[in-house]
Amino acid sequence: MIPLLLAVVSGGVVALLLTLFGGGGSVLAVPLLLYVVGVADPHIAIGVAAAGVALNALTALAGHARAGRVRWPCATLFATTGAAGAWVGSSLAKIIDGHQLLLIFAAAMAAVAISMLRPGVAVVRAEPRLNWAMSPRVSVAGAGVGSAAGFFGIGGGFLVVPGLMASTGMSLATAQATSLLSVAAFGATTAGNYALSGWIDPGLVAAMAVGGAVGTLAGLPLARRLGAKAALGRTLFAGLILVVAVYVAFRAVVEL
Repeated sequence: MIPLLLAVVSGGVVALLLTLFGGGGSVLAVPLLLYVVGVADPHIAIGVAAAGVALNALTALAGHARAGRVRWPCATLFATTGAAGAWVGSSLAKIIDGHQLLLIFAAAMAAVAISMLRPGVAVVRAEPRLNWAMSPRVSVAGAGVGSAAGFFGIGGGFLVVPGLMASTGMSLATAQATSLLSVAAFGATTAGNYALSGWIDPGLVAAMAVGGAVGTLAGLPLARRLGAKAALGRTLFAGLILVVAVYVAFRAVVEL
């Protein structure tokens, strides 16, 4: 019972941070599952985290879809090719020793933190429509980002957003909304692949989903109150991710 309660709390923390500061928060799910909930196998932690990322992304996607912010043709092509890449990436990750995989995961966490420290520029531009000339770029970008997301067991939003902007020319705000379909697809594909190997704990996934719903509801009013302090909070959050990355790397080395 205690591990399930800790999973609820962990899911709430991840969702709260995601709501407050945007992409990047999901990388904390794996360390929380390992070192707070007490999951022994890194592969199970990654599989559960991937499932949780997919559920959280679907919740956020529904809100953006109702507001008409999602560019569905671009989103669908990027997510479809990326899901194939995520299957390949997660299949490769499954054959790597769990603690060695955590060392690589710690490097990915550091990359996420660094990307959060870079200021996003909201460029006003005409939103693109998917066409034949654009499709190969979107497909290649989706497959590449999906492979990385599947390998690390993360939604990959910090890669999906720039990938969409580079391959389609859409604005930052539109890319952030459109990216959620890919984040959900990559997380679901990775979780499904891990489930085939028995590396998914449905109870932990459900507990994190419950905590995630609570964390999202708690984070919405707080996000509106942050205002000018949001940038400082995001910087501090990136610093936290870097610290956790160092800890994950240290524990992985010790347990090798």
